[in-house]
Amino acid sequence: MRNLITYLSLIGSAAFIFAAVPVHADDASRNKEIQERFAQCDVNRDGKLTLDEAKGCMPRIYDHFSMIDSQNKGYVTVAEIEAVANR
Repeated sequence: MRNLITYLSLIGSAAFIFAAVPVHADDASRNKEIQERFAQCDVNRDGKLTLDEAKGCMPRIYDHFSMIDSQNKGYVTVAEIEAVANR
C-alpha cells in the first residue's frame, strides 16, 4: 500500500511538471510572435506602435488599442501588448 501511494505521488508530480512546461512554452512562443509582428508594423522603428501603424498590420491590437493604451499616450509598446496577452 505504501509503495502504491509513493508511486501515485510520483506520477502526479510528473504529470504536474509536464503539464506546466507547455504553458511556459506557449507564452514564450506567443511573446516571440508578438515581438516579430510588432517589429514588422513599427514602420518608423521607434519602439512605439501608433493606431495607424496597428491598423493594417495588427488588427486585434487596432481593435483594442484604447484598452491597451490606458494612459492615452497615442501609442503602445511591445511590453504593453505582451502584458495584455499574458492576462
